[in-house]
Amino acid sequence: MLQTLITPAGEHLPEIPWPVYPRPQFRRERWLNLNGWWDFAVAEGETPPAVFPRKIRVPFCPESALSGIGTHFAEGTGLWYRRTVTLPDDFAQHRLVLHIGAADQMLDAWVNGVPVGSHTGGYEAMAFDVTDAWHPGANELLLRVRDDLRSPVLPYGKQVQQRGGMWYTPLSGVWQTVWLEPLPCHPVPGLTIRADDTRAVLDTGDDTQQGTVTVQTPEGPLTVPLTEGRAVVQPGAPRLWSPDDPYLYEFSIDTPTDHVESYFALRTLSIGQAGGHSRLCLNGRPMFFHGVLDQGYYSDGLFTPASPEGYEQDIRTMKELGFNTLRKHIKVEPDYYYYLCDRLGMVVFQDMVNNGDYAYWRDTVWPTLWVQRLPDKRMHRDPAARAAFLAGMEATVRQLRNHPCLCYWTIFNEGWGQFDATAVYEKLRALDDTRFIDSTSGWFRGGRTDVDSRHIYYGPWRLRAGKKPLVLSEFGGCCLSVEGHRFNPDKSYGYSTSETPEALQHAITRLYEQKVLPAVQRGLCAAIYTQLSDVEDEINGLVTYDRRVTKPDPAAMQALARRLQEAFAASCTEKENAHACPQ
Repeated sequence: MLQTLITPAGEHLPEIPWPVYPRPQFRRERWLNLNGWWDFAVAEGETPPAVFPRKIRVPFCPESALSGIGTHFAEGTGLWYRRTVTLPDDFAQHRLVLHIGAADQMLDAWVNGVPVGSHTGGYEAMAFDVTDAWHPGANELLLRVRDDLRSPVLPYGKQVQQRGGMWYTPLSGVWQTVWLEPLPCHPVPGLTIRADDTRAVLDTGDDTQQGTVTVQTPEGPLTVPLTEGRAVVQPGAPRLWSPDDPYLYEFSIDTPTDHVESYFALRTLSIGQAGGHSRLCLNGRPMFFHGVLDQGYYSDGLFTPASPEGYEQDIRTMKELGFNTLRKHIKVEPDYYYYLCDRLGMVVFQDMVNNGDYAYWRDTVWPTLWVQRLPDKRMHRDPAARAAFLAGMEATVRQLRNHPCLCYWTIFNEGWGQFDATAVYEKLRALDDTRFIDSTSGWFRGGRTDVDSRHIYYGPWRLRAGKKPLVLSEFGGCCLSVEGHRFNPDKSYGYSTSETPEALQHAITRLYEQKVLPAVQRGLCAAIYTQLSDVEDEINGLVTYDRRVTKPDPAAMQALARRLQEAFAASCTEKENAHACPQ
């Protein structure tokens, strides 16, 4: 019998869930949050249903308990959302834009019966100019969302029609904040930030814009001109971003017609030699990325925590356990998640979301039994699926590229949807030449990549650094069942079992002592433990699925983290100076 588990925040939802401004790196003063209860109907066809018999709470997917629905509907079914909106008096601006953080997978929107936009892709933000369809007084906003897992063309992540094991409940519908924004006659259209350890280059994408940029620095405000939509900010005494000191430079852009607020951080990423091995470096120094796999699922909201504090709780809990890195696994989160990682000092390794078909023997059994170095140009040859993956990858980079916490891209995970990794690496490198790229995480290795990325759950650990930085991008999976906090008391999934918290801590400590620490001496640069939380059948989380119980001992985990960092520092200084990474 599956159990409905409610997180603490899920017990007391406000009338308007997720009241925070949804775009922390591009803020304007006025906005209207449209989260909350909408009319809801399920119907086939292109015509809106005559009757909307149910209510759904946005921004939670209909499969979640927090949505008020708790049901997954047949694949390809139209999910219809409707509500009436009247604008506040101070929204008298030039244009009006409807924003939807994400909807899985295909969305169409109407205002007062007029089509205003469509979008395909379940993990990207979308924006529609609705000015011409809007009129004074009450307006009807109508959305239709369709999702179909029967065709693996579009990115889908861990969703399957029949959940179980390491595959999860299928999701659909709107799952991020819906909001309206009034724009002036000549708005700042966007913002691209490129920063290193001395300066930040800000680009609005509009070379006709003039104005000023005011930056808050430790020495006081710094004002620089915005010329042809571009500004260069060079603080006098740069303060570099790191997990230990996640300093953010807050700034505002002012033009004759617009005011936008944002932030940037100064930091560099590079690969260099230290201790005789190739290293991943942050700000010119070798860094050991002590991380945990983060699936981003929540027991009551599924893709969406009950409140933004749910993300913050996860990040803070992992820092309290000694981790400095989260691998965001096969999911793209709202901007607010990455803002919290920026602000709290948590490095993010970001996965692209897989698509294409999955075959158990091809993608799991064979690579587990034998190390595979197979050519992948002929894998997953469907042109539509390849094009959809590349489009999703480009959208992910475009949406997340300004966040300093994001240091590492993963393209393909364990062969899921993998094709021509070298060519895809080149495309990603052209989109972003500032971050580390892991082309093939786990197996089916080969081709262009910045790292040697391994997964180990069973068998011997044959880890020794070669020419590229060595990354253990998945391992662990130690399980502990916590009574009363199990989604599925009848089944469990993981890689080892402990009966008590003490036994779990012993198993984790032994794994790091016997396997990870020796690998650090052989050049290991990063280790990603599986995983942050239990998810459905999986009970290998460091916290329970409902986020009410932290399983290991924080003091013991902090001590283990210190030993890792000390061993890594020692391994970097055995043969060479630890500052050997290029700036």
